[in-house]
Amino acid sequence: MWACRLTQRTKFSYEGFRWQPQNCEMPDFERSAFLRRMKDKTLAFVGDSLGRQQFQSLMCMASGGEESPEVQDVGRKYGLVKARGALRPDGWAYRFPKTNTTILYYWSASLCDLEPLNITDPATNFAMHLDRPAAFLRRYLSRFDVLVLNTGHHWNRGKLRANRWVMHVKGKPNNDRKLAVIGNAKNFAVRSVIKWLNSQLPKHPRLKAFFRTISPRHFSHGDWNSGGSCDNTAPLSRGTEVSQDASSDSAVESAVKGTGLKILDITALSELRDEGHISRYSIKGTEGVNDCLHWCLPGIPDTWNELLFAQL
Repeated sequence: MWACRLTQRTKFSYEGFRWQPQNCEMPDFERSAFLRRMKDKTLAFVGDSLGRQQFQSLMCMASGGEESPEVQDVGRKYGLVKARGALRPDGWAYRFPKTNTTILYYWSASLCDLEPLNITDPATNFAMHLDRPAAFLRRYLSRFDVLVLNTGHHWNRGKLRANRWVMHVKGKPNNDRKLAVIGNAKNFAVRSVIKWLNSQLPKHPRLKAFFRTISPRHFSHGDWNSGGSCDNTAPLSRGTEVSQDASSDSAVESAVKGTGLKILDITALSELRDEGHISRYSIKGTEGVNDCLHWCLPGIPDTWNELLFAQL
């Protein structure tokens, strides 16, 4: 669904650029080297659909973009099976048997624990526990060697209403006016999950944990549902360098400071790549609909994985 070469798009120059950090050499991503580094290890992405894109990108990079019949679907070991009536499972897990490397993704758009308020009612609301990490994280953390978290784009009133999420703190509906502000609630949840994960690191000394900064949107002249678009196809029209030291995602940067988590900072470098979005070139090609949030693959998320591999 993200393969822009299967759409009506005609310009693919965005595929030909690589990031070069100053004063250090970023290693080329070689799948054999990656799989050797990840021998007998499990790498987990937990987050929203941009986390899913990073997972899909890494699966393509690790398999060389080719069908690999030997790669095993091990989703069942992590409870990742399609529920009756669902469009897709809550995630996927695949094992590369030659090196016993598992790469998985779990959909948790807010990273918060979600609990149905009335389990017998299909239309029930969900308690969104801002101070409690997703149950999947608590259950399977001991199996992970590398964990990459992200959240951000679902923190708006429309998404909360559509998902029937009701903010809870300390097991009760939130009545703190400050936390009722969506941005404050998001930052509180991010700090909560980082604080929890940091407390778990001594029990899992081999675990390397990353929090990925937010992936930028490039809608102009409106939003996704009000005629917004991103028609630029010229690479680096916004500039060629990131010169700032601080992260453009200050909330994540401050939350990981002083903890055992590392920041995977992709915001500023992705900000310069507005030509790499799906734009209007989706597989379905719905008239008047632009996707200036998700990225073409191969594309910008590959860079995120190159940075991740370099840090590993």
